[in-house]
Amino acid sequence: MKERTSCDECDHLISSMELMANHLLDVAGGLDQDSIKQAINNIFDARAIFVMGAGRSGLVGKAFAMRLMHLGFTSYVVGESTTPAVHKEDLVVAISGSGETRSISDLGHIAKEIGATLLTITSNKDSTLGRISDTVAEIAGRTKDDAGGYLERHMKGEYTHLTPLGTSFEITSLVFLDALIAELIYITGASEADLKSRHAKLE
Repeated sequence: MKERTSCDECDHLISSMELMANHLLDVAGGLDQDSIKQAINNIFDARAIFVMGAGRSGLVGKAFAMRLMHLGFTSYVVGESTTPAVHKEDLVVAISGSGETRSISDLGHIAKEIGATLLTITSNKDSTLGRISDTVAEIAGRTKDDAGGYLERHMKGEYTHLTPLGTSFEITSLVFLDALIAELIYITGASEADLKSRHAKLE
């Protein structure tokens, strides 16, 4: 086990939070609004919405699927035992920073073969997933593929990023999707009471 050291000013913690906050502001200022409008139309046009992602991106997807359910949309998480089959009238939302995660990319191809609409949240619109998607919401952020360069530059003191692996993308995509829910709440006129009425009572 690594030896514990004291956190006097907790500079790295604070710097990491500031880095992520500034990154969120940068991403918000550079979003492609046409893609966002198209994503919203995809959601409203779908019979059901299937959300998928691997690892921590999968956790972001679960949070998004839950909020969609709270809003009254029919939503599922791909891979859950109770998730039904996808149909061509459905929307599949893929979350992958690199857009190259093998399992998610393969599922994206299957969704397209079925005829479903594919919406991808990624940092790389030119990726395998990005190229086959009907809609791409590009969220800037380092992906796990950058890890090698990150560690090398960090050891040399040349790298200012303090967020490991895909953290920037995962945090930013979580905030983006929660903001998308806020937009859907505004469009539908839903109230907090409406959302609470669909919240799980058995937990």
